[in-house]
Amino acid sequence: MKVLLPFRSLRNPLFARLYAAQTTSLLGDAFTWVGLALLAFEVGGARSAAILAGALTLRVTAFVALSPLAGALADRMDRKTLMVAADLGRMVVIGLMPLVSEVWQVYVLMFALNALTAFFTPAYQAALPQVTRQKDYAQAIALSGATYEVLGVLGPGVAGAIAGLIGARNIFFLDAGTFLISALLILTLPVRLRVDRSSDTAQATTLRDVQDGTLRLWQDAPMRYALLLELVAAVSGALILVGTVGLVRGQLELGDLEYGWGMAAFGVGATLAALAVGALEGRLPRTTFVLLGALVSTLAVLPANFVPFIPLLLLWILAGAGQNWVNLPTQTLIADRTPEAFQGRVYGAHFAWSHLWWALTYPLAGWLGSRFAEQSFLYGGFVAVVLLAGVMLQPRLRNRATPG
Repeated sequence: MKVLLPFRSLRNPLFARLYAAQTTSLLGDAFTWVGLALLAFEVGGARSAAILAGALTLRVTAFVALSPLAGALADRMDRKTLMVAADLGRMVVIGLMPLVSEVWQVYVLMFALNALTAFFTPAYQAALPQVTRQKDYAQAIALSGATYEVLGVLGPGVAGAIAGLIGARNIFFLDAGTFLISALLILTLPVRLRVDRSSDTAQATTLRDVQDGTLRLWQDAPMRYALLLELVAAVSGALILVGTVGLVRGQLELGDLEYGWGMAAFGVGATLAALAVGALEGRLPRTTFVLLGALVSTLAVLPANFVPFIPLLLLWILAGAGQNWVNLPTQTLIADRTPEAFQGRVYGAHFAWSHLWWALTYPLAGWLGSRFAEQSFLYGGFVAVVLLAGVMLQPRLRNRATPG
């Protein structure tokens, strides 16, 4: 079946081991956030929501501030070494979480954890094209993306069940073990993942590499086009992540179970879309995929305030698919259009800019949800439509981007 094409990338033993490391660390991420939610309630009580909001803010801040530097380092050193160091650092940080007794300690450890994630992710993204053949890396990226979405849906449930058995604080020890396993899997890769910098200037500095990553991202028309469409998708994504609970529990007057189903539908849509990206590799230009994703995710949220629950689930499946059709082809587009020696810095810059979009759209979604509770998705969808029209009304950008 064509939908299973992404799994063929696992025949590559180097990618299979790297993929296993990513899957293990993603499961650790699920443990982290379930454990954090339980710990926040234990430490802060009624302030737990504010503590979690603060942790999410620090997460985005760490990504935006440090990812460009991390990407530049990924072009200067062995990417395997960088990923192993980040995993071991995360293991240490998570191992300290059971000792937390004050809110400020939660904030310090969460910033440190996400700072290390900011170093791991660009190095991992840049390593994928190195360990896969050019015709296979799009499928490898699709499989990685599908796994991310699946564990985003199933991981918290597994983590919650384990936390119920061993306790909220003890789950962090298991969490730390996942990062150790990930580090060992990457460390035992039988190759170096250092890039040839012979084409780079001898006078290049890390700061120049950081600047170069952003310039390459923004000066290339197809990559700039995709990045701007990621802003469009971030509007609808933030609306769903922030506003679904109010829509389901408040406006539709349903319970926690229905809210869970709604978020699961969003994840299922993203998972199926990730597999479709791999199966349809080469049949559509990547920029067409990105445009289709931005359009689908925008149209899906517009009627959300005015439909009953079952149609809402269908809309959320479409929205999840749209989100993934924006994000995964953009990652592959960067690999297509960036020489290997510069991919780390460009992935780092992209990681920072794409998370900056979410730092802008989360507050927008929160304001719309509090100010226009019964029309928040409609008004937010209009914002996304305006942004999408703004991108499409730049003929030079659109025409130059279509071959991508």
